[in-house]
Amino acid sequence: MSGRQRRHRSPESGAEEDESDEPLKLGELRQLRRLAWFLKPYRRRLAMAIGAVVVASAMGLVFPLVIGRLVDSALLESAAGDTSTLNRIALALLAVFAVQALFNYVKQYQLAAVGEGVVADLRTGLYSHLMLLSVKFFESRKTGEITSRLTSDVAVVQTTVSQSIAQVASQALTLVGGVVMLFVISAKLSGAVLIVLPLLIGAARYFGKRLEKLSIAFQDRVAEANAVAEEAIAGIRVVQWFGAERTLVDRYSGSIAESYRLALRRARLRALFVPAVQFSVFATISLVLWFGGRLVLAGEISGGDLVTFLLYTFTVAGAIGTFSGLYGQLKEALGSTRRIFEMLDEVSDIEDPQQARPLADVDGTVTFDGVSFAYSDRTGDVLRGVSLEAAPGEVIALVGPSGAGKSTLVQLIARFFDPNAGSIQVDGVDIRRVKVAELRSHMAAVPQDTHLFSGSIAENILMGDAAASLEAVQNAAIAANADEFISAFPEAYDTMVGERGVKLSGGQRQRVAIARALLKDPRILILDEATSALDSESEAVVQDALAVLMRGRTTFVIAHRLSTVREADRILVLDEGRIVEEGTHESLTALGGLYADLSERQFGPGTEDDASPPS
Repeated sequence: MSGRQRRHRSPESGAEEDESDEPLKLGELRQLRRLAWFLKPYRRRLAMAIGAVVVASAMGLVFPLVIGRLVDSALLESAAGDTSTLNRIALALLAVFAVQALFNYVKQYQLAAVGEGVVADLRTGLYSHLMLLSVKFFESRKTGEITSRLTSDVAVVQTTVSQSIAQVASQALTLVGGVVMLFVISAKLSGAVLIVLPLLIGAARYFGKRLEKLSIAFQDRVAEANAVAEEAIAGIRVVQWFGAERTLVDRYSGSIAESYRLALRRARLRALFVPAVQFSVFATISLVLWFGGRLVLAGEISGGDLVTFLLYTFTVAGAIGTFSGLYGQLKEALGSTRRIFEMLDEVSDIEDPQQARPLADVDGTVTFDGVSFAYSDRTGDVLRGVSLEAAPGEVIALVGPSGAGKSTLVQLIARFFDPNAGSIQVDGVDIRRVKVAELRSHMAAVPQDTHLFSGSIAENILMGDAAASLEAVQNAAIAANADEFISAFPEAYDTMVGERGVKLSGGQRQRVAIARALLKDPRILILDEATSALDSESEAVVQDALAVLMRGRTTFVIAHRLSTVREADRILVLDEGRIVEEGTHESLTALGGLYADLSERQFGPGTEDDASPPS
């Protein structure tokens, strides 16, 4: 199934309110129904497992009866010396155990298959859904928090699906059947035993509430720790450059210490609950032995009946104790499922139109018409009434002070955000009327901080076109001036680049990124300070590759070196979200305005061949 298909939900599938203080209210039952939707592809396996549970539970209920008959037979036949009945009963008992073992195997295997399948689908569905969310969502979440939902929270759900379902069915049958058999054997004894039932149910509710709260808090602290760890590992060079290891270790250990404290509180609750249940069970058994022994002496029941009753008491007590534990597990799992479903319920603020316009055979005309934009978490507009038109194949350079809105402007072209006012068109079509995937299929970008994925060089270039041949990959690398250094590696295009391309130099990463963009063959190209972090030698090689990449494409260049800016067809100078100057390098320099002023202040007069306007 696709990511969107995995999102199918029942009509009541909205984000749930926090109902952790109440036991299994409507909102939590809805969560369970949503989780049950993921069981649909495995309903045959689940049916087989439930059938095996029924048979195995039935054999468990037969066992005390057989034992009771065995005891009575042994007592009756011991005087006569005839063991034939005893032998038959013993063989029947062996057969009961064999059937129960067989169906327990079927139950365990089928439920494991269901649990693993549901968890795989849940992880895939959640990941697929995350990939469809807009940039805005990821800017407001820590990476560690998101990965924690995919790992630890889903693992908690796995336990519920693969174990708790069988336990609920098995213990329900055992409990009902056991109680019925207790009353069949002796109503007097049964009344005495069932006195403890309300106490156990009340304890289960109390401990269940506390366990859910602690488990939610524990998972949140683990997610915080994961976020700190992932950020530190991703930026380990910065951490070590600035000697911030101790600071980040303290921050991580603080979250872990808090999670440990919560785990200890949870462990104390569980440690208190289990002995309390055990004491109740053994107290009940003592009552049965005392009161039942009196009934045997009075001739109201046989010795075998007392043994059978005692075994059923164990069975019922075990079922009640198991239900109590299951209730606690269920409350823990509900905290995890709530967070998972909250993430699945996230709706991208960038959505495809219901009646999309096609965008085929793109020429590359990009038009901004009175565009204004403000980030929701900041005050003031980043762009204010921007209007411009880039002709097919034209190179537009964007320069200006930091914070002028250059990067925001190019992100709007790819519809990472939608403008608050005005419109953006590609070939005269408002991009909000085009499917996002189709729009971006005609675009590519080479950013300053080139992101390569852990894998081979070939796999990274193929991100531009997954269906491309290896020959096409090599041709793109040749055009990007990357083939020479790639071929020099022992494994050539199969060379692993490491996480974020850490095994390659800055210039090599940029050339791989350029090859990736060339392979995609976009009509609209974004170059966001693609050479600003390179040394002079690497810059020259990358500039040659960029010249090939820009040829015939509508290109927006942000704050390149002055040599690239000078070659642009037009330079747009932004300041405080507005286009304040427009023209060629020569005309803007002669104008003596902001462009000329910034260039002179940064580089001084007469150095324009080696300088670049500030970003």
